Amino acid sequence: MKQIAPFLLVAALSACGQSETPKQAANVPTVEELAADPERLKDLRRQCKTERLTMSDVLCNRVAEATNKRFFGNGKVPYTPPETPPRF
Repeated sequence: MKQIAPFLLVAALSACGQSETPKQAANVPTVEELAADPERLKDLRRQCKTERLTMSDVLCNRVAEATNKRFFGNGKVPYTPPETPPRF
């Protein structure tokens, strides 16, 4: 019984190998490039919605990130409260 636990531990650890690194697509534009071209971004968003299975996941994920970046901006907009507080 004492020898089974270390054996199972060694077997479980040997079964776990190095994880594969994801392959980078060579022709996938960056998020900044997509955010700079709204017409191309719009077209790619439509394609990702309708043809998700034929397009690469990396491209569709970058399209989603670029859409968020265009919508939210760079995040450096300071909060400017109104001069008079609202009355409730």
